[in-house]
Amino acid sequence: MSVATRHVAFALLAALAMSGAALAASKEKIDKRVDKALAEFRSAVKGADAVIAKSVGVLVFPSIKKAGIGVGGEYGEGALRIGGRTVSYYSTAAASIGFQLGAQARRQILVFLDQSALDKFRSSDNWEIGVDGSVTVVVVGAGGQIDATKLNQPIVAFIFDSKGLMYNLALEGSKITRIHTD
Repeated sequence: MSVATRHVAFALLAALAMSGAALAASKEKIDKRVDKALAEFRSAVKGADAVIAKSVGVLVFPSIKKAGIGVGGEYGEGALRIGGRTVSYYSTAAASIGFQLGAQARRQILVFLDQSALDKFRSSDNWEIGVDGSVTVVVVGAGGQIDATKLNQPIVAFIFDSKGLMYNLALEGSKITRIHTD
């Protein structure tokens, strides 16, 4: 990717993040959407309850919308829950350049299985996947079941839509920023 192309992508990313922060959904609306996404995750994936119970924190983005024609961008809002209680709200944004046309929406759940990884995330102003922390996308095997005892990475991601878990999605470059700092 050329320097000029990177600048365009980062400008788009900054515009998405700034417009999203200014127009962020209310805390109540985000919490309601997070509740629904977690319920769908638990009903669709066997073992999801065990994974959530094993976690030290769960960051849920109930809807990340992505669109593009050549240059693309994505944005979503969510909440970090610790012990089943929302402790802070975040947005995620990313930009991309290349062959792309269309739009899609997905749900994303990041499960923190290591306290130091969660602490590093919470102390960061703009946390970037792949730079500030490595996230492993979990692929669920036949039967849609997760074995929580075999998860040994500090942060794992589950990505799904209304049709189920999604595969082969790259999360690197997604920036996660705290919103509703009041």
